[in-house]
Amino acid sequence: MPKYVVRHGVMRLLGVFSTRAGEAYGRGVPVIARTSRGLETGEVLCEATEHVVSTMDDPKHGQILRQQNDEDVGELRRMLEQQQQEHEICKQRIAELQLDMQLVDVEHLYGGERIVVYYLAEDRVDFRQLVKNLAKEFQTRIEMCQIGVRDEAKLLADYGDCGKPVCCNTHLSEMPPVSMRMAKLQKATLDPSKISGRCGRLKCCLRYEYNTYQDLQKELPPVGSEILTKQGKGRVLAQEILASQVLVVGEDSQRFVVSGADVLTILKRGSGSRSKSRKRAAGTAKNEESSQDAQSPSNPENNQSDKDELTADE
Repeated sequence: MPKYVVRHGVMRLLGVFSTRAGEAYGRGVPVIARTSRGLETGEVLCEATEHVVSTMDDPKHGQILRQQNDEDVGELRRMLEQQQQEHEICKQRIAELQLDMQLVDVEHLYGGERIVVYYLAEDRVDFRQLVKNLAKEFQTRIEMCQIGVRDEAKLLADYGDCGKPVCCNTHLSEMPPVSMRMAKLQKATLDPSKISGRCGRLKCCLRYEYNTYQDLQKELPPVGSEILTKQGKGRVLAQEILASQVLVVGEDSQRFVVSGADVLTILKRGSGSRSKSRKRAAGTAKNEESSQDAQSPSNPENNQSDKDELTADE
């Protein structure tokens, strides 16, 4: 009896679902399934082979009951309208109780077993009275689910800066952590407004090629290394990771670019950090500027750039 990976719920949860004897489903087929939460709609992604299941982190299990039919489509359309009304009612009840929380979305399960309320809050919220009021009004079980800003984007965001649907709303089932180190390694701009996604956090796509950059960087001598090339000795000033090249300053103070494959040997391995070099360069530039014009005002754009870079380094 074949099993399939099914995506279900507004949070696009993944699970391994069994089928009834003799039933088979193709990719993208909309289905009605029994999950741990109740009766839900879902979409078949692929067959749950051993390899596929091994890549999933603690998948939930359930059963595919049937493929969606015309009656199901009509019911889903009615439920969507009902969810919009339930959203407005929830918003009103939260305002009446003056709860410090922001309503994000309301999910009404297909089978009607429960309504899930997704919300944002800075601190712990006592929503017991809210749950009682909503359960009495909707005559079903109410489940409160506190989420973060990245989950909010997963629920509500549409398109990213790249012009395509946001990753968290399409193919990402989990959102891995992203750090500023990833942006710096890929030489991306450090302007927060340009490397932040719809959630206000660093873009998930910064992680996609990070491992490749790391592997390529290992094949190059670190910044600050003293190396021997066909053009003589020199010190590495910078790396061009994707091009597999390094910028070198020679003993005659001339700069030249060398392919990683043309580095004959590393005489002294550097730390890979340019922070000290930047500080020395900044100090020299500051002294020169003071000697040229002690009264000249500073450039606001340069100050902002320095501030962004300092923040990123920290």
